[in-house]
Amino acid sequence: MSRPADVPGTVNAPPSTSDLFSLDGRTAIVTGASAGLGARFATVLAQAGATVFAAARRIDRLAELADSHPRIHPVACDVSREADRTRLTDTALTVTGRIDVLVNNAAVSGETRAADESPDAFADVLGVNLTAPFHLARLTAEAPLPTGATPGGGRSIINVSSILGLVSAAPLGGAAYAASKAGLIGLTRELAGQWGHAGTRVNALAPGWFRTEMTADLFGDERSARWVERNTLLRRGGHGHELDGALLFLASDASSYCTGQVLTVDGGWTAR
Repeated sequence: MSRPADVPGTVNAPPSTSDLFSLDGRTAIVTGASAGLGARFATVLAQAGATVFAAARRIDRLAELADSHPRIHPVACDVSREADRTRLTDTALTVTGRIDVLVNNAAVSGETRAADESPDAFADVLGVNLTAPFHLARLTAEAPLPTGATPGGGRSIINVSSILGLVSAAPLGGAAYAASKAGLIGLTRELAGQWGHAGTRVNALAPGWFRTEMTADLFGDERSARWVERNTLLRRGGHGHELDGALLFLASDASSYCTGQVLTVDGGWTAR
């Protein structure tokens, strides 16, 4: 009997344990990479062996990040602009000929109180946090599929959502931000359903309260910091490196049979 032809998503041989989280030879794009979790994500993927195109508006910050690792390449990009998004993926394809991993991390927070948020401001937040990830995911999925990119075939798209896409965190949060992060979860599941047959995996990462530039005011205020600690099962906020394992799992062959899922890393916040 003849051997069936390989098809996208077919695992022909399992990777060794030592290679399970390796990204050697692969290309990754990380948006919102100039600071905070995005900068950490770019560094972790580069350390795992990927060539990383780190995108953000603050090119000076990106240059500093690129100086820290030879496999990180800075790309000035405002994800709210369609032309910038197209240029970003074109740059990765021109330089390496492939896109294996997309991390849709760029986001803006918007107003905290719904009463203070105009419809135009609401739409602007969704434009950055939801429309841009959709377009970048489409551009990635439509790019030529590298032959033998992974033992599982295909590529990995990681949408960075939030626990605010799962539960309310009033009085913190924000209507537009919560809506955009919940929308990312719905988008993740739908794209996973539409693109799974081609070997493209789409998952969401939902962090809880992590100490970043965006949450500096939160953790800098004693009362709000205590509120986070009191409502988190581990009684503390998260540190950036505590997302490393989750990111590498979703980006690598370790999650070759995982798609359409939301991986929540929140110290137990949503388990209350």
